[in-house]
Amino acid sequence: MTGGLSADRMDDLHPIVTRVEGDWRETRVLVIGDVMLDRYIWGDVERISPEAPVPVVRLARRSEQPGGAANVAMNIAGLGAKVTLAGFAGNDEERSVLEACLDRVGVDTQLTIVDGHPTTSKLRILGGQQQILRLDVEKTKGYPEDAYASMLRGIIAVLPEVRAVVLSDYAKGVLSEQVCREVIDTARRLGIPVLVDPKHRDFSRYRGATTICPNLQELSVATGIPPKEIEPLLEAATAMLPALELDYLTVTLSEKGIAVVRPGGTDTYPAVARQVFDVSGAGDTVIATLALSLASGLPIEAAVRLANIAAGVVVSKVGTVPITRDELITSLMPEIELQASEKLLELAHLQTRVGAWRSKGQRVVFTNGCFDLLHVGHITLMEDARRQGDRLVVAINSDRSVSELKGPTRPVVQERDRGRVLAALAAVDAVIVFDEPTPLELIIALKPDVIVKGGDYVESTVVGAKEVRSWGGEVKIVPTVEGFSTSKLIARAATPSR
Repeated sequence: MTGGLSADRMDDLHPIVTRVEGDWRETRVLVIGDVMLDRYIWGDVERISPEAPVPVVRLARRSEQPGGAANVAMNIAGLGAKVTLAGFAGNDEERSVLEACLDRVGVDTQLTIVDGHPTTSKLRILGGQQQILRLDVEKTKGYPEDAYASMLRGIIAVLPEVRAVVLSDYAKGVLSEQVCREVIDTARRLGIPVLVDPKHRDFSRYRGATTICPNLQELSVATGIPPKEIEPLLEAATAMLPALELDYLTVTLSEKGIAVVRPGGTDTYPAVARQVFDVSGAGDTVIATLALSLASGLPIEAAVRLANIAAGVVVSKVGTVPITRDELITSLMPEIELQASEKLLELAHLQTRVGAWRSKGQRVVFTNGCFDLLHVGHITLMEDARRQGDRLVVAINSDRSVSELKGPTRPVVQERDRGRVLAALAAVDAVIVFDEPTPLELIIALKPDVIVKGGDYVESTVVGAKEVRSWGGEVKIVPTVEGFSTSKLIARAATPSR
């Protein structure tokens, strides 16, 4: 079976959008594993060294980024959720830099400092977009028992507060068999899903997890089957399930997507086509997205589709760069725009979506009204408003508000139906219902770049005009189509025909 987010799968899209734009804010995930600091030297190569046959890189800039398990945590934080990170680090400058990077995005770090061990770091030197050299600083053996005991005490204390656990194993020594066993057993007793990114040949240390998420090479090492022989590999993965006591295996197939291997069969979900610049960190993004999805109650089928989209975003970047919620929402927009129901939003979700649009440099336009019995004048207003920017938000009066403004016989069409009809218009990107006398609170919360009203207004009578001007926005008055109004339509319908 092949899966994927498509316009005809409405039941799949709504829970996904709801989680991404809202529920993930209150979801906490615990990441345990080998934390690293990824350092980059970026430069240009114009010649070969006269001293040896190696390229000479002229330094342009330096950058630093959390890597390994820390990159999984960065992805979870970037997706708007809460995350706690546990692992080992040295008492050195690299740890301080790593913790500062994590603190900036709100990651709760619980790193156990181990004397005599450096914080694992990787220095990559790039000429243009081509990696030329990598220098690793690490010591992966000889962690003392008291370090493991201290780390486990902190983990067990925080487990009841989280909704998913990720074991991010880079084979640097943090995830010993004892640590895996104690964490998995405790989490499963609490009903918390456990996802594993494996690096060891023997998967038995992860027995009892919800899922293990190997790539083809990792599965090949575990089974002894060449990575190019995908069908035999997946058959071998199916055979592993009973002994490992897994719910399923989640296998990343590179450009072919992700396979979910269950006792009853395998479902494959194709990758989202993107230009690939760098696959570094793509596995971290996949497991972070899967963990958040399962933590918020999404089924694995929807979780995998979302993880494919997230992976497509990060492989289009250079270096280990985590995904953000705005990027994920932007990637979902082609699907959202095909479904009117996904444009009718509460304020918190609308603010998230507006943030995603702004992250792409898009101008947000705002208009409002009752829009009872939609007619040509309304449609022309929407189209004119949309031309003033890149995205159009339409705020509509609630039924109670319309009754106060227009009288007890109005509205003719209820608010949910009015919103749904407006959302179906190609010019409209989002619809929100407001119950207050005016939309001023909405305007202040959303801070649109442009407010648009019809020609029967002047700027001095436009609610929010002063406010939008205060943050550098604009007020646009567009022409009204003469001869069309809801009141006239209602009067015409009530007049007996002759």
